[in-house]
Amino acid sequence: MRTVGIVVEYNPFHNGHYYHVQQSRKKTGADAVVAVMSGHFLQRGEPALLDKWTRAEMALRGGCDLVLELPVAYSTQSAEWFARGAVATLDATGVVDTLCFGSESGDIESFCAAAELLHEEPASFKQALNERLAEGVPYPAAYEWALSTHAAKQGIPPLAVAQPNNSLGLHYTLAVKRMGSPIAPFTIRREKSGYNDQTPSDESIASATAIRKLLLEAGDLEAARPFVPKTTIALMQRERDKGLIAADWRLFEKQLIHSILTRSVEELGHIHEMTEGLEHRLLHTVRQLDEVRFEPLLEQLKTKRYTRTKLQRALLAVLLGHTKRELAPGKLAEGPGYIRVLGFTSKGQSLLRQMRKSSRWPVLMSAARAPEQLPYLSLDIRATAVYALARNPNASSRDLLRDYYEQPIRIADDSSPSEQ
Repeated sequence: MRTVGIVVEYNPFHNGHYYHVQQSRKKTGADAVVAVMSGHFLQRGEPALLDKWTRAEMALRGGCDLVLELPVAYSTQSAEWFARGAVATLDATGVVDTLCFGSESGDIESFCAAAELLHEEPASFKQALNERLAEGVPYPAAYEWALSTHAAKQGIPPLAVAQPNNSLGLHYTLAVKRMGSPIAPFTIRREKSGYNDQTPSDESIASATAIRKLLLEAGDLEAARPFVPKTTIALMQRERDKGLIAADWRLFEKQLIHSILTRSVEELGHIHEMTEGLEHRLLHTVRQLDEVRFEPLLEQLKTKRYTRTKLQRALLAVLLGHTKRELAPGKLAEGPGYIRVLGFTSKGQSLLRQMRKSSRWPVLMSAARAPEQLPYLSLDIRATAVYALARNPNASSRDLLRDYYEQPIRIADDSSPSEQ
């Protein structure tokens, strides 16, 4: 069975995602689609709107056959480690032949050429990058400038890696190259809406950012209906009927402030993403706040060097208690070390049977049956507890420890496909 892997967040699953799934299958000639999906917390340092099991069901009803969790140790990282964790997971299954990602470029040759240049990061590239960073240029722009400078010397056309999908695409391609994986990369041009577009610009396609804004500001599912499949609306309504609140940073404010104020500056300094004395700035800023809320805190922390995304990741690391020791690059380079199954169709179940023989890592259907010595899994369990407590003030211990009880979502292949 020819299988394509995709890396997703589905926050929430929308019509553009449906297009990506279908085009990935078509472009690679795949019989099945395996999605590696972020759990409760995402790459830009934000909580997911809905829990990982609900979003996995959206994916399955939208055309994916098997949904695997990208551990929180990787899902909340910069592009390099986010991509490394996702590609390592797909590679470890032993059943994925290709990887297909969306990009602003749409030209896989440019990604492969850039990956060929950077897979060992030449000294000249590192020097150019550090020079730009020393001038106070934000990391994405500095990285693009360094790559363009280095590529020009080699006679290779530049790649606009400051654009978010291009950046991730480059790092997926780099991860494949650096790991020596047999997975073949493909890309599809992103159409009609940009990654960070705040408002819809098309009658049926909008960015996840724009859709979240509609949902959180309007508070009405109908506002999102033109831009998402019917199954997404139905699943969001099901969550509302349970009394579960759509999550954003506002739900985590009290937990976050408590996590900051109950740590000393030395303890904060050991937290992942705390660099260049950010722990001092953070503690001082919290103590000076007139309004103890997330947005005022973020606004006062922001500088030219500290972007919103960088700060969100740092604050999320504080909230979740992620330390520099736990997320050391040497450890991250080894990969998650396990494959967590969130859901599957009948076709996905066939892939799981193949994976019993082909997978290099343990395949987990629930945390309760996990072998010992899986440190990143303990971070996932902790993340679920933090997420559940914020989203449901009346959460039970079973809700907090849901990873131990929840079985993967199962969808029959003859279920109705996602309707546009």
